[in-house]
Amino acid sequence: MCIRDSYGVRPKIGVRVKLASQGAGRWKDSAGSKSKFGLFVSELLDMLDLLRERLHLTGAKKGCDRGQCGACTILVDGQRINSCLALAVSYDGAAITTIEGLAENGVLHPVQQAFIDQDGVQGGFCTPGQIMSAVGLIAEAQAMGDAERVREAMSGNICRCGAYQG
Repeated sequence: MCIRDSYGVRPKIGVRVKLASQGAGRWKDSAGSKSKFGLFVSELLDMLDLLRERLHLTGAKKGCDRGQCGACTILVDGQRINSCLALAVSYDGAAITTIEGLAENGVLHPVQQAFIDQDGVQGGFCTPGQIMSAVGLIAEAQAMGDAERVREAMSGNICRCGAYQG
């Protein structure tokens, strides 16, 4: 459905968002529900800007804005995507999970907890994308005990702080 107004044609996009964050400008989805809300967005708006600017979910970071660093990684229907390259209108009705939506009932996702326990947080800027990518590759069954496959699957997430061993 499209509505024409003084700003031009604005398609309606309904995005199911799983969130656990609370606070001003953030939506809280009740546990297990698949609530939908509609947003009117420009056909040129990327998913990263929708999340950060319209929904005030700033966990996904704008790093390179070219899909090369992975700082903007989110899950769409359980699959990893670089949100800076994804047009929001392409995901009408999709289940979107950001770093803010991983914890459940105040308990961190096991990957989030592992990053803390193993001091994987490093500088912090790339961490949400790293965590989302790790959660996605586990869900995609790409982390089947083969360290080389895991390295390859995580290679799209770049840390620039230099606080790690080669």
